[in-house]
Amino acid sequence: MKIKQILPALLLSLLVNLGSPGDANTQSATVPATCRVGQQAPAIGFWTWAANSRVKVYIRSADFTAAQFPHLLSAVQSWNSVLEQTGSGVKLEYQGNAAAELSCDGCLTIIRGRVFDQTRRHVTELKAYSAQRNQIISYAIIIVDPVLTDPRALEDALTHEFGHNLGLLDCYTCKSKSTVMNQFKVINKPKEIGGPTPCDIAQVKEAYKELRVRVRPSPPNRNLIDEGEEPVDDDTPIIIPKP
Repeated sequence: MKIKQILPALLLSLLVNLGSPGDANTQSATVPATCRVGQQAPAIGFWTWAANSRVKVYIRSADFTAAQFPHLLSAVQSWNSVLEQTGSGVKLEYQGNAAAELSCDGCLTIIRGRVFDQTRRHVTELKAYSAQRNQIISYAIIIVDPVLTDPRALEDALTHEFGHNLGLLDCYTCKSKSTVMNQFKVINKPKEIGGPTPCDIAQVKEAYKELRVRVRPSPPNRNLIDEGEEPVDDDTPIIIPKP
């Protein structure tokens, strides 16, 4: 995934993989042993909607097929079904169609756009704007490359992106199906994970506990690479099956 922060008069491109090894306080000692960070659970400390936010989700309907659209809504619902357990107070509220990217307060727009390239292997991009220039999102846009077409893989990708919106970082070293924040291996092949896992729920809960204590500055304009991950890798599928 490629991440961009939009600041007034300034666009910062952020290619985010995992939490920085030096940012040890993104990992909480209160996480159960069955959800060890880097093994079954992602680190925290990323972009986050404010506690008790009502995030207005819009989709540019013309960008997605009739078969794909219900899976986008399913990704929204899969997080809504567990958010109460996180204590975040956040709610994702689908509002309908958007003809273009929206910059209204509390708005999240999902659109298609060209973000894939062979060098960086990205198929999704998150653009996040913070009016306070900190980690709290004012509005955001998720861009999905047209190369991602399988409806269930698309649902997995959106579920992953919503995890980023709730403070979760990528976890390439996490075991398969332990978190929605680990990577795809093949474009258009679903991960068969079925939505946020107990470890994802636990870590969102930790993210919002920390948010009550302090609010981080906006993520820096640099690659965030955690231990055990090669800088050229990211959470984007790396193999495109032939038709």
